[in-house]
Amino acid sequence: MILNLLLMLFSYLLGSIPTGLLVSKAFAKVDPRQSGSRNIGATNVLRAAGKTLGGITLAGDLLKGLIPVLVALWLRGGEMWIAAVALGAFLGHLFPLYLRFKGGKGVATALGIYIPLVPLAILFNLFVFAAGVAISRTVSVGSLSAAAAMPILIWLWGYPKPYLILGLIVGGLIFYRHRENIKRLLRGQENKIWGRS
Repeated sequence: MILNLLLMLFSYLLGSIPTGLLVSKAFAKVDPRQSGSRNIGATNVLRAAGKTLGGITLAGDLLKGLIPVLVALWLRGGEMWIAAVALGAFLGHLFPLYLRFKGGKGVATALGIYIPLVPLAILFNLFVFAAGVAISRTVSVGSLSAAAAMPILIWLWGYPKPYLILGLIVGGLIFYRHRENIKRLLRGQENKIWGRS
């Protein structure tokens, strides 16, 4: 029990590390919170600091979710505890202790926690994400489509119930963190990744 609680705390603290902010300030001397969507995630870092730092941010945010889940799986904790550790990393990214609980939108970190837990669901969901981006030319639609599809795919592939609950919570929080994107989408003002905005 104590080990599981410590792992959950580690997961949250690791998830709280603001990868995008750190790499942007260190290598480009810019603060992504002062430009674009004012978000510390990979998409805004790409716009504010370039493709390379955007890619590093994506990888770092993904690893924040992947590492604690791999540790939990290695320790062979129960499925509920593993899901709790995964959620801890995700909540750390959304509500980081180090940034007064103002973090990113969680898509890359969600991918990190899902890869070892529900790999088949992730494989199919990558197509959902790609289709959403290709049709709308916006990353937000791809992200929202994938978040909505994830619980359905987890259920269809018969993964354990705690992972389904995790998918529902993560999906709901991703929609919550994308609420401004949703407003811009409804107004037709969301930034597009190619073509005219």
